[in-house]
Amino acid sequence: MDYPDYCGVAGYPISHSLTPRLFEIVGGVLGSGIVKTVFLEAGDADEFFQRAEKLEGEIWISCTSPLKNSVWKVLGSEDEKGLQAINQLVRKDGEWSASNSDGGGFILACRHIGVEPRGSILRIRGGGSTARSIAYSWSKEGGQIIPVRGRRALPGGPWDVSFVDDSLEAHLSIDLDVEAGGGGSFPLPAGRQISISYDEDWKIDDFAVIMVVAQHLEAWKKLFSPDKIDQLPSLIELLELLDERY
Repeated sequence: MDYPDYCGVAGYPISHSLTPRLFEIVGGVLGSGIVKTVFLEAGDADEFFQRAEKLEGEIWISCTSPLKNSVWKVLGSEDEKGLQAINQLVRKDGEWSASNSDGGGFILACRHIGVEPRGSILRIRGGGSTARSIAYSWSKEGGQIIPVRGRRALPGGPWDVSFVDDSLEAHLSIDLDVEAGGGGSFPLPAGRQISISYDEDWKIDDFAVIMVVAQHLEAWKKLFSPDKIDQLPSLIELLELLDERY
C-alpha cells in the first residue's frame, strides 16, 4: 500500500494523543517519506466527516472517543462480533475502510506486562465501545470476565460465555469509564488495576501507553500496511523509539 497524504487522530479530547507521534515513528522505520500530521477534533461523526472532506488525498486516521460508535454507524461496517465500533480508518480513492484494534492491542499489552488471558479473570467496568472490544478479545483468548456496571452495563455478546461470579478474585481490573487525558479510575478489586488513560506526563511503562502503542501496531498490521508486517518494529522496539523521541 502507498503511504497517505495525511495521518493522525480524530475525536475529543486529542491534544494529548501519542498517535500522531507513533505514525511518524513507524512511518520513518518503513520509509514513508513526508506525511502531513492532522488532529481532527470532532464531537460526532458528522463533524468528523466534514473536517475530513476538507483534506484532499488519502488519509489514515486513528479514531477515539466519542467517535468510535457513531462513525461505525455512518459507514455501516459489518459487525459479526457485536463490537459496534471502529477505531482505525483509511480513506483511499474516496472510499473508507475501517477496523478495530482496541481488543487486539489490549491483549498484546497484557502479555507485555506478563499477564496471559487464558486462565485469568478480568474485572471490567463499563459497557462502551472499548469495553466491548476488550471483552470480545479477552474472551476469545480464553480469559474470564467479571462485568461491573458503570455509566452503562456491558451488553450481551459473544463474551457472555466468559462471565464468572463477581465473588471470585480478579487478576486484573480496568475502569473503561475513565476520562481520557489522565482521568482517575474507579477503584476495582483485583490483583492489579490498570488504566488506558494517559496525559502529557506519560512514561513508557504506563499500561495506557503500552496499550496505545500496541493498538497502533495492530492497526498497521490489519489496515494501514498489512503487506509490510515483517518490517514493522516490535512492541518493545516501538516503545523504545517513542521514549528516545521524547
